[in-house]
Amino acid sequence: MSRLSPRRRAYDMAVRALLYGSTLLTCGLLLALIGYILYRGVPGISWAFLTTADSVLQGTVGILPSIRNTIYVILASLALVLPLGVGAAVYLTEYARNRRLVGAIEFATEILAGIPSILYALVGAVVFCQVLGLGKTLLAGSLTLVIMTLPTIIRTTQVSLRTVPQSYREGALGLGSGKWHMIRTVVLPGSLSGIVTGCILAVGRIVGESAVLLYTAGLSTMMQDFSTIEALMRSSGATLTVALYVYAKERADLAAAFSVATVLLALTALINLAAGLVGRKHS
Repeated sequence: MSRLSPRRRAYDMAVRALLYGSTLLTCGLLLALIGYILYRGVPGISWAFLTTADSVLQGTVGILPSIRNTIYVILASLALVLPLGVGAAVYLTEYARNRRLVGAIEFATEILAGIPSILYALVGAVVFCQVLGLGKTLLAGSLTLVIMTLPTIIRTTQVSLRTVPQSYREGALGLGSGKWHMIRTVVLPGSLSGIVTGCILAVGRIVGESAVLLYTAGLSTMMQDFSTIEALMRSSGATLTVALYVYAKERADLAAAFSVATVLLALTALINLAAGLVGRKHS
């Protein structure tokens, strides 16, 4: 640093100042946004708000059905998209030999990852709700979200698989390991952090999605019957993001909307922390 010319030192200091300023501005905006949501939303959160359902007769406002719907959609979507996405990424990275086909599939996944969610909502409403006869149900919404998040899982898993050194693969094969055994015991554990990152991105998109679920899962904030598998498949309802839209837009109840937003923040933070702990434990 001392050997640099005064002009070069001034330029370096200016760049550092811009970088630090950008970082502080970004963090400040994020903290201000979170703080404002908490300031408006925390006063409206109570045990009754979290554990009851909407009732016009009783005059109560509750989001328990929306919390249940959100958890169901997350679990159902991840249960389908993770095996499909990770399996497709493993095949494209470890087994596929046709480079042109792999390149075409990767190009298609990149395009699909950038498509606006409203287009997925229209496709889901036509294919799952009408053609397959599922109607506006949580199952139809989950299947649509699977299609929407599948490109993200595939791309992040592929990138993570390629970070595993080739020498690890060659060493395992040289010791007599089979192809699948090598992938299962060497490649996948070495790329687990990237898979977890893809899972976090998928969960974030699932939790924050509203357009897809508005078209495919319905707007009901009433308690649904989850007593049987058939009832679960035919249930419709609003997740937390859709409930936020209903309270803010349809009912003009901004206090309840900010409370729902606070619950969404807390749920997202818990999911990210849990995924991070799982990744560190198995890395």
